[in-house]
Amino acid sequence: MIHNRRSLLKALAFLPGLPVNGLTKFYSRTAGTVRDPHLKIGLNAFSFNEPLSKGTMNLDDMLEFCAGTIIQAVDLTGYYFPGYPEVPGDEYIYNIKNKAFRLGLDISGTGVRNDFTVSDPGKRKENLALIRNWIIVAEKLGAPVIRVFAGAGVPEGSTWPLTAESMIQDLKEIVDFGRQHGVIVGLQNHNDFIQTADDVQKIMRMFSSDWFGLILDTGSYRVGDPYKQIAETVKYAVNWQIKENVFIDGKEQPADLKKIIAEIKQSGYKGYLPIETLGEGDPKEKVNALLAKLDAALALA
Repeated sequence: MIHNRRSLLKALAFLPGLPVNGLTKFYSRTAGTVRDPHLKIGLNAFSFNEPLSKGTMNLDDMLEFCAGTIIQAVDLTGYYFPGYPEVPGDEYIYNIKNKAFRLGLDISGTGVRNDFTVSDPGKRKENLALIRNWIIVAEKLGAPVIRVFAGAGVPEGSTWPLTAESMIQDLKEIVDFGRQHGVIVGLQNHNDFIQTADDVQKIMRMFSSDWFGLILDTGSYRVGDPYKQIAETVKYAVNWQIKENVFIDGKEQPADLKKIIAEIKQSGYKGYLPIETLGEGDPKEKVNALLAKLDAALALA
């Protein structure tokens, strides 16, 4: 189906008298693709966390599902690769890369579980080694971004500023390694050590690099107004996790995707917009439902 749509588009491009703008509108209506070509709908593999973790689905299965939808890119979270946290062999990595390509899917990123806030020097070294190893995997996959976490929170006996300073030292090392391998390091706001837009901005003021940015998680600003905080931090975004719900003053409610997309477009962000669904229910149904809402928001914003 992917190839048929693309063949149709190429064929129509050669029809005499068909303007480019008309072609774009026609293609959007018939194929349901993203209207702005610089914003690409993606999927974070965590949406299929339960079947991937239980082994009732693997990454190949997930790629095949995605190819039958309007999804254009996949974020292949590291812990769904066989043997994680150890890196898989090149044959597996390149087979996944090849399959995604043949299905018409980009690989928008990958990610690991790490904690920059641990105080134990040995564990910090292990975290840094883990991220370096998976930066290499990202490079082999052709993924432009690797997602990392800040960590659980302020260790006992420390303070937020001191913990942030320590984290920045590790981030500088990792970001430089990422630069050497062509991979951007994205730090996710995950309602952990980083909870608010103010926390994000403090980190970003402490360290700036073209190879470092924010994975903006729309569902993890849980204190205050999430839409205001998204607007305040969208300029740092290098990738996203767009979720079904947001938290307004700690109360969960359906996300206003039109409002979020309007902020994204106004910011000038270009790139991938991975969705991530959570909670109970059939993940395929939940993903399809959120895709429809995001597609509609992209068309109207």
